[in-house]
Amino acid sequence: MIEAGKVRVNGKVAQLGDLVSQEDRVLVNGNRVESRSQRVYLAFNKPVGVTSTTDRTDTDNILKALGYHGGRVFPVGRLDKDSEGLILFTNDGDIVNKILRASNKHDKEYIVSVDKPITPDFISQMSEGVSILGVMTRRCTVEKINTLTFRIILNQGLNRQIRRMCKALGYSVTRLQRIRVMNINLDGIATGTWRFLTDSETATLLEAVEGSRKEAAPRRKKSASGDSGSHGKKNSRKRTGAKNEEGKNKTKGARKATGGRGPGKSSTRNAKQKGKGSRRK
Repeated sequence: MIEAGKVRVNGKVAQLGDLVSQEDRVLVNGNRVESRSQRVYLAFNKPVGVTSTTDRTDTDNILKALGYHGGRVFPVGRLDKDSEGLILFTNDGDIVNKILRASNKHDKEYIVSVDKPITPDFISQMSEGVSILGVMTRRCTVEKINTLTFRIILNQGLNRQIRRMCKALGYSVTRLQRIRVMNINLDGIATGTWRFLTDSETATLLEAVEGSRKEAAPRRKKSASGDSGSHGKKNSRKRTGAKNEEGKNKTKGARKATGGRGPGKSSTRNAKQKGKGSRRK
């Protein structure tokens, strides 16, 4: 096709061996050839001491720790500097919010060590929900591993959630490691290293987020009374009906007082009669 002159680069007929970049305009038979960058999905085992930021002015930034040079990628979520474990990286912006948004309820699993013996009451309270940041955390799966260590599976992502939950119950976290995000786990990834997701892992991940929202669900509008939806409309109709009934009763009362005639007509006739009487005089 190049030899036949069917390929043009920036308006000029292309020659065999010509090099092109992302900025060049390439046409084949008059149709533009769009650049399609390959989707990249990585699993990284973040060490303690690395900050989950892409700001390169931070010497401990996670991109520097990742050390990936195959193009621009960004982390899906974050882990505290004092925490370690699995973080996914991708250049696929469509799936980031789908994975992170709490309303989509995608699992994240952690192994957590604390500073004193774990009691049955602690496991029960963590499972049922703990009040932090002015809200009650969702029910979750919590399992005791040994005296000082437990496993927890969350589908929520409040700021420093596990540490805050433990603190609210009188415990301090000494180690926090995320070992799984949805179907991806840390198996075979040494601390500070990464690997590409397998085709099978990628397919399962994309299938799991297919029906998930990228944006928050729209809030239901409230009526002036503070009620929402059809309930507010019903109350509005009730109030309107009550006012109409009240108006009818007032009108009936006025008609009785004037002998069945409306107050407006009675006043007009009286005024006319007074006017006639004054002219006769």
